[in-house]
Amino acid sequence: MVMKNDHQDILHDTIIVDYQPITDTIFNIGLQFTDENIHRAYQFLPGQFNMLYLFGIGEVAISIVSDPTHDDLYYHTIRRVGRVTTGLSQLKKGDHIGVRGPFGRGWPLSQISGKDILIITGGLGCAPSVSMIHYIMNRREQFGKLMILQGVKHSNDLIYQSYYEKWATAPNTEVLVTADKTTTNWPWYSGLITELIKKINFDPETTICLMCGPEPMFLAAVQLLIERNLPEQSIYMSMERNMQCAIGHCGHCQFGGKFVCKDGPIFCYPDIKDLLGKKGF
Repeated sequence: MVMKNDHQDILHDTIIVDYQPITDTIFNIGLQFTDENIHRAYQFLPGQFNMLYLFGIGEVAISIVSDPTHDDLYYHTIRRVGRVTTGLSQLKKGDHIGVRGPFGRGWPLSQISGKDILIITGGLGCAPSVSMIHYIMNRREQFGKLMILQGVKHSNDLIYQSYYEKWATAPNTEVLVTADKTTTNWPWYSGLITELIKKINFDPETTICLMCGPEPMFLAAVQLLIERNLPEQSIYMSMERNMQCAIGHCGHCQFGGKFVCKDGPIFCYPDIKDLLGKKGF
């Protein structure tokens, strides 16, 4: 499902209303369009992304982590890894940046309504699933059982810890978190996220799986899920590629015959299974 606005590919001015450091290199920014009409009209779907433009430096594709209708600000979780994100990390409340979007295909809301939802995320790339979790939590009665599995390399890498603790208290919700390496006071599991998949119970006839993370995790997780009779068409993945234009023109995010920026980033597993894990794609 793709959400498009009339102003989608126009650069709009926004102001940083909220800035939240999460770790030394990761931070949240809450944006508001300076044009009130644009701010009220802006719409997006969980799983879509914006292009954030830092004037004089460049722009970068960042997932939206807000709930589409329950948040007044549009939040983005950013990791400082390059020129643009480093520049964004040096901003503060009241500063302005440009925004184009939303872009891409979001999570399949119409297909998952009323279903049990299994969300599997790995590493620091869990942002595309966060807006989906917010969406489900704010409409809890529209979904069945919710299972959230998160894996990180080191326990210090876990972001959104307060979110996971809060989500775990929601009705009919199971939250499992694991780290390859842990500290002394780590309250969750240690080991690979594939071990968490073995711990959960789900009905393959009523469950939809949403995945976000590195491709090796996808491949290992899919194998376990299919072994437990989850249909391939019930598995969706958020793919990561170098998205520079967001409209399929530059070719940097080409994925076989598709472009992640406009045909994704959300794909149904059968549509891309022959490309996963292969160099050059």
